[in-house]
Amino acid sequence: MATKQVCDSRSERLCQRWFATERIEEGLYLITEPHYYWYNRANLWLIKGRDRDLLVDTGLGVASLRQHLAELIDKPLLAVASHIHFDHAGGIHEFDRRAIHAAEAQALRAGDAYEALCAQPGWIHLDHFEMLPHQGFRVDEYTFNAAEPTQILQDGDVLDLGDRALEVLHLPGHSTGCIALYDPQSQALFSGDVIYDGELLDELHCSNIPDYIRTYERLQKLPISTVYPGHYRSFGRDKYQHILGEYLDRRRQPGCPQEVNTKHQS
Repeated sequence: MATKQVCDSRSERLCQRWFATERIEEGLYLITEPHYYWYNRANLWLIKGRDRDLLVDTGLGVASLRQHLAELIDKPLLAVASHIHFDHAGGIHEFDRRAIHAAEAQALRAGDAYEALCAQPGWIHLDHFEMLPHQGFRVDEYTFNAAEPTQILQDGDVLDLGDRALEVLHLPGHSTGCIALYDPQSQALFSGDVIYDGELLDELHCSNIPDYIRTYERLQKLPISTVYPGHYRSFGRDKYQHILGEYLDRRRQPGCPQEVNTKHQS
């Protein structure tokens, strides 16, 4: 059954600009979709290198991220999906160079709305939009667009931007193809939904708690200065270790629930 299209005075208004951009430091920008529900609003990271640029995640795909970024892009750009979920990979079809982990490449190729968590009735709800992205937008017509990956990522791959290089870490748990990008020089982690300072989801149909435990045990050994997460605020080493330890203490206990729970953020 499709989600019913119900309008209210808030959702009938059109926004003038769907995306917001914040310069974090030299060569690093945070792009968000501020008119979308804060709980599920993804962080999109533009990392500018000497020879090429890297975009970590592409948002919902309800407005043109490529057009929004046009003034910031002056060299070849690779758009990377940290995982297949709609709030992170919904706009990746716009970009000429697209990368995703091998475990979720087919889902992107097929435009698999079930794996992207947006099959109707799905997670796209009208009341999650403070304003609408464009005239005629309807949540029941939302489409997760298929896109052929131009680069298939594996654990240990290195994405070289010329003056910095980021290592691909395959870190399943939230979904089978979740990755993070790690800069060993600055000890920065672009973590997607692997770790963030909020409710971590490990009971989705695509999630696996034992995988998440192994992922977090691996991350405990990784030197970190700053985490640039897929949701909410960035944080440092102490918060990073606290989140890892708290999760492991809870999920290592016997009797961990494995039920599917799709009521929260993707």
